[in-house]
Amino acid sequence: MYRKITGFLTAWKESKHRKPLILQGARQVGKTYSILEFGKNNYENVAYFNFETNPKLNETFEENISPEYLIPILSHNAGQTIVREKTLIVFDEVQLCERALTSLKYFCEDAPDYHIIVAGSLLGVAVSRTQFSFPVGKVDMKTLYPMDMEEFMLALGEDDLVRQIKKCFAANKPLPSALHDAAMQLYRQYLVVGGMPECVMQFVNTKDYILIRHTQDMILVSYLNDMSKYNNLNEIKKTRLAYDNITVQLSKKNTRFQYKLIKKGGRASEFENAIEWLCLSGIVSRVHKVKQIKKPLENYRDIDAFKIYVSDSGLLLAKKNLIANDILYMVEELNDFKGGMVENYVNIQLTMNGYSTYYWQSERGAEIDFVIQREGELIPIEVKAADNTRAKSLKVYMDTFNPQYAIKLSAKNFGYENEKKIVPLYAAFCI
Repeated sequence: MYRKITGFLTAWKESKHRKPLILQGARQVGKTYSILEFGKNNYENVAYFNFETNPKLNETFEENISPEYLIPILSHNAGQTIVREKTLIVFDEVQLCERALTSLKYFCEDAPDYHIIVAGSLLGVAVSRTQFSFPVGKVDMKTLYPMDMEEFMLALGEDDLVRQIKKCFAANKPLPSALHDAAMQLYRQYLVVGGMPECVMQFVNTKDYILIRHTQDMILVSYLNDMSKYNNLNEIKKTRLAYDNITVQLSKKNTRFQYKLIKKGGRASEFENAIEWLCLSGIVSRVHKVKQIKKPLENYRDIDAFKIYVSDSGLLLAKKNLIANDILYMVEELNDFKGGMVENYVNIQLTMNGYSTYYWQSERGAEIDFVIQREGELIPIEVKAADNTRAKSLKVYMDTFNPQYAIKLSAKNFGYENEKKIVPLYAAFCI
């Protein structure tokens, strides 16, 4: 299946300023598959080392971590000669070997001709531990996310539809209604399946939602195992409580995260480490409120006011135990949850496109779901689950800050009216 990360990896390989690359991301997003496919297609051979399946590998890095010492031993372990520029060296689950991560500094300084990519599911968590010697300035870094809506459609062979959607997005012209309806159906399927590559592959091959749900449940179990394996004993219970509660809070009218909803009398001091762990692991992301609409937005974020979204829409629905037909037909019983679910989906697409997302609230309670910096402009994004797109909050924002334009995401077809770019939900990946 096509992954956009391939373009990044190709540019990395060809760059004169290439450094060892750290590819991070949550478990099961396709890091290993993407790296190995890239290696197979772009190098003469791949030397692959996994610190989770082969714990004895750690011993290789105990005495000496200079490339001169490591390369002959790694060549022996891999059963093949590691050749400069022709072999891709891959360290997988590198968070389990601190010295392997530190060795990247010496590969960068002393042996830049060796091409090396390391991957880790919980690198953010590992690096935040004080004993970790991180090779600051000596590595390139990239985060891999689940597949976005575009990759999902391409996996289903909808290349022509993707081209049409991009054209209509650029021109603000409606998609032919039959294609719009087909794309909306694909969007609802994406909500159920999500972007975990194994789930997408199963959907392409079988269309069996029960099989996909089983896979999603297994991924959720692996996340719970990680919370136990890579976490402080005191924090395990709090982390699980917080994670379970995030999906509950997405069903509230006000989706701002509240500690007191995790447990009665819950406070930030009790749960902030658990939230931090979930964010660093890539399982969730935090979207802060901004107090002012000025550049850079990061300077005006309110550290105490934020929303939390999970990293994959399919896992969100699996966690809520919602069946596929509830989403495919958007049943009325879902009305309380639809808003949070669709916001979660949009945040995923924006994050995958590299945006830092924020939200805004007026003193009187008008709220804009997302504010991003796009092409140098601060752009508000209003999200609606259906095609009823009357948005009083957006009017308040536009009257107050007079942005160049706004984006309205809903079930409506493409268009442009009153300085508002109308974008259907399936095209969020175009932003």
